[in-house]
Amino acid sequence: MMRRILACLCACAVVLSVQAAAPTTKPSSATANKPADAATAQREIEALIAALGRSGCSFERNGEWYDGARARTHLGRKYDYLRRRDPAGSAESFIERAASRSSTSGRAYHVRCPGKPVESASTWFQRQLRDMRAPKR
Repeated sequence: MMRRILACLCACAVVLSVQAAAPTTKPSSATANKPADAATAQREIEALIAALGRSGCSFERNGEWYDGARARTHLGRKYDYLRRRDPAGSAESFIERAASRSSTSGRAYHVRCPGKPVESASTWFQRQLRDMRAPKR
């Protein structure tokens, strides 16, 4: 009797492990387009970083203000790090994970542009991204 129970348990375990390993859905067209999406994301992220660098705005990080060139260097390094970990990340993911707050202190980044109030870096980058994606007239 024990052998039958043990054999049944082993058979169930094999079936469950095969089911767990099998994909549950077909690959979507989004998966098939990942290289193009990753290339688009990379272009957008690099454009966002460059936009800050040439904007004339200052970038606050951990209580210190930096000019656009230093901000561009810092965010470029963070992007390089993230790209090694998740090469298919989106521009939105970059804004959320790298351009909004310090990964060391957790403090939010801010942007200060001439003649405008200080705003969160997240808001500034999201607006830049929205403007970049807007159809050109």
